[in-house]
Amino acid sequence: AGTPERQPITGSPGAIALIGSGETARAGRQAFAALLGSLPRPVRIALLETPAGFQPNAALVARKIGDFLRQHLPELQPEIRYVPARRRGTVFDPDEPLVAEPVEWADCVFAGPGSPTYMIRQLAGTRTWQRLVERWQSGLRLAFASAAALAVSRFALPVYEIYKAGADLHWVDGLDLLGALGFTLAIVPHWNNREGGEELDTSRCFMGQERFTQLVRLLPPETTILGIDEHTACLLDFAEGVGRVLGTGTVTIAAQEQTRSFRHGERFPLALLGSIAAAQGF
Repeated sequence: AGTPERQPITGSPGAIALIGSGETARAGRQAFAALLGSLPRPVRIALLETPAGFQPNAALVARKIGDFLRQHLPELQPEIRYVPARRRGTVFDPDEPLVAEPVEWADCVFAGPGSPTYMIRQLAGTRTWQRLVERWQSGLRLAFASAAALAVSRFALPVYEIYKAGADLHWVDGLDLLGALGFTLAIVPHWNNREGGEELDTSRCFMGQERFTQLVRLLPPETTILGIDEHTACLLDFAEGVGRVLGTGTVTIAAQEQTRSFRHGERFPLALLGSIAAAQGF
């Protein structure tokens, strides 16, 4: 995959919560509270429907997130709107101004479960994505869980294509949200998944360690892997220059054959996410 042109950020980007899974469980509550707790009330949250936009119940998926926020984070007095940017060429086209409008209104935008490659195809280069990035660079806070966390990587793991449909091991170009900060990331949620039980290793986002080792060899050497366990969140605070771990599991940073893990409550310098700095920091 070619390297996209990156424009440097001149403003102060907003904090980002990356959630390995459990966005509607305790880990999600912790992540949203930490991300949004300092904002004035009511907190305006826009829920991006794109990752599950191919599903007939895409609206229901987003509304369950909205219900969770209202019920479990009442201290934020959350006001919820939806960004129905489901598919290009339809009334829900991400390029339509009315579809993208809640991004302009929001204090925070969240995207979660679905298909990472679908999210990338539908959002890349659109008004919805461009305005989200521009507003983030000026302080908009963001939260991405599961499929959406994969999609905003520089290199995104095509989970369904490999795990369900048997495609050859490969990566796809992601939305590369953090590329403008100089990071080359492969964000991997569900890092410690155990759904396969004793018979099938489904860790490393359903790839298993053996296949994931092969996948790592396909990445450019400057890539840093950010692995996030299930029911775990990684809060990136660019103002302070630190990452913070919340939830039940660990966050793993792997760069140039070096690996380091952090548990709940621990912090790490965001410089570790840059390949050269990471190599020096281990």
